[in-house]
Amino acid sequence: MDALAQALRGAQAAVSPPLCALETALVAGAGGTLGSAVLTQALVAGRFQQVAALVRGPLASTVRGLRPLPAETLQDAACTDLACTLAFVVFERERHSNGRDDAFFQPEPVALRPLAEALHRRGVRRLVVVVPHAPALLPHALKGGFASAEEGAVAALGFEHLVFVRAAQAARCGTAGSRLQRFADWWLSQLGWMVPQREQPVRAVQLATLVVHLARTLAAAPPGTRVLPPELLWQASQAAEPEPLLQAWLGGVSADQAT
Repeated sequence: MDALAQALRGAQAAVSPPLCALETALVAGAGGTLGSAVLTQALVAGRFQQVAALVRGPLASTVRGLRPLPAETLQDAACTDLACTLAFVVFERERHSNGRDDAFFQPEPVALRPLAEALHRRGVRRLVVVVPHAPALLPHALKGGFASAEEGAVAALGFEHLVFVRAAQAARCGTAGSRLQRFADWWLSQLGWMVPQREQPVRAVQLATLVVHLARTLAAAPPGTRVLPPELLWQASQAAEPEPLLQAWLGGVSADQAT
C-alpha cells in the first residue's frame, strides 16, 4: 500500500493530468450501446483534434468533429486519409440492430489480430481494446492476463502502448434465439446476485469516460502492454476523481495494490 499511496500523492500533486498533444483518434466498433458511448465521449470529452470512426455504409447524419472512414481504408496502402496514432477497438456482447448502428463497422473478436495488424501498419502506436465478458464467467486467471491466443499475438505486434480493458457486460434477456439459448441467457442472468459488487458491470457512459481518459494519459505513461481488470475498472468508476487511481496503475502500481 505504500507504493500505491506514494503514487496517488504524486498524481494528485500534479496541477493537471498529463495529456498528449492534440491528435486524431480512431474508433472501430462505434455502433451499439458501448461503442456509441465511447464515440460520444471521444468527441465530447476526449479533446482530440478529430475523431474518426470506421463505417461500412453512409451515415444518415454526422456531428462536428466526426470523420467517417470506410472500413476498407485500413487495407488500402495507397490511401492517406487515415493518419492517427491512437485507436479504440470496442467489442460488445450484444448490439442493437438499427440503421445507425448498422452503418458503423463492427469488429468481431476472431478478427482482432488482422485488425490490429492493419492499424499498426497505418501508424497506430497506442491501442485500447475494450473486451466484454459475462460477469459470472470470467476466470480469475484471465482478469489480469491474456484471454486468448489472439490477444497474445496482438501484444507481439509491438504497439508502444496496448491496453485490454476487461469490461463486465451483461447480455439482455430477450425472446430471440432458440429455446436452449433463451434458457442459457436466463440462467446467466440469475448468476448476477452471486457476482461480487466490484465485478458488476459498469454503466456504458461511465465505462466510456474511463476508457477515453485512460487513452488520453497513455502517452505520458511507461510503454508496455497492460490488462485493466474488472475490479480496478469498477473501483475507478466509483471514485469521485478516478484519474489518480488510473495514473497510479499506469505508473506500475499493481491492480491488487490499487484495489
